[in-house]
Amino acid sequence: MRKPSRRSRTVLAAVTAAVLGVAGCDAAGGGSAGQDGTKARAAKPSARSAPVWDVSPASIAAVGDSITRGFDACAVLADCPEVSWATGTSPQVDSLAVRLLGKAKAAERSWNYAVTGARMADLPGQVARAVTRRPQLVTVMAGANDACRASTAAMTPVADFRADFEEAMATLRKALPKTQVYVSSVPDLKRLWSEGRTNALGKQIWKLGLCPSMLGDADALDSAATLRRDTVQKRVEAYNAVLGEVCAKDRRCRFDGGAVYAYRFGTGQLSHWDWFHPSVDGQARLAEIAYRTVTAKRR
Repeated sequence: MRKPSRRSRTVLAAVTAAVLGVAGCDAAGGGSAGQDGTKARAAKPSARSAPVWDVSPASIAAVGDSITRGFDACAVLADCPEVSWATGTSPQVDSLAVRLLGKAKAAERSWNYAVTGARMADLPGQVARAVTRRPQLVTVMAGANDACRASTAAMTPVADFRADFEEAMATLRKALPKTQVYVSSVPDLKRLWSEGRTNALGKQIWKLGLCPSMLGDADALDSAATLRRDTVQKRVEAYNAVLGEVCAKDRRCRFDGGAVYAYRFGTGQLSHWDWFHPSVDGQARLAEIAYRTVTAKRR
């Protein structure tokens, strides 16, 4: 046999190196050196290829406060969970659960653990009850009652608010590491005061003790009243910053980015009894915001 020339040996070496290089990449993809790279990746897909967020979860549990309970949407001073933005079955609302699961499954595969009057400190307990259902999505709307106190001095400190929310998230993650979380921002309470104060009946309901830090002395426009309301608004903004920051640390959590806070509730979206809580139409608007956030194709 004729001895290969120097040029032939150089070409052979280059081809051999290229072949070995391809084999090496395939092996790194999860198969043996002799296994086809495409088949190896198909047999053992990379964890990074699987989507972190599922835009169509099969079950939902809601936690939070009176807004998620549909308080004052159907009758004065009463819960009305059937119109809840999160889990309600009313066709007038087209809740998040109905949009994601369909009406029949929404009745079977969604659960409302929110409690009227609840604050962030109550959220870990609600989450502990919710996880027993093993939901694929948990919705959170809490914080308004932390600002709606007898006085601005009685509002929940921001550090405590953060600690309570982190505890709730830790409770969820310990039980259900892969469950997704949708977090709503706290509504702009000052705007709700501004809209509702034009209604005489609403202001009478407010006098029963509804969010006194914001709604007390509803017609007062002096510097003290203005400072009080501004203080409440700034606290709500601080709460929303915490919700966004804590949620951002969890790859299976989505914050609405302040969409509920920014939504300009009008009198048509407010309860016709207290002119503060969302009406049926207001609940429908909250459902729209939640659905857009949950189904957005990102991350």
